[in-house]
Amino acid sequence: MDALTEGVELSDADVALLAELAKGVTVDRVGRRLDVSGRTVRRRLRGICDRIGVDTAIEAVAWAARRQLI
Repeated sequence: MDALTEGVELSDADVALLAELAKGVTVDRVGRRLDVSGRTVRRRLRGICDRIGVDTAIEAVAWAARRQLI
């Protein structure tokens, strides 16, 4: 774990969102599954990216996979 993200914890819902994306599920479909809009999912994803210090959803998925969260 690098110094910038040491101690960062993701909620179960955050991890579930990243796991769905890792499976190739689209943001809009994730939103429908969670009964929220795709825009809400994108906003949550942006928050996850900001907390873990990455720029894209792909990087967030890779970050979670490296830490064996997904």
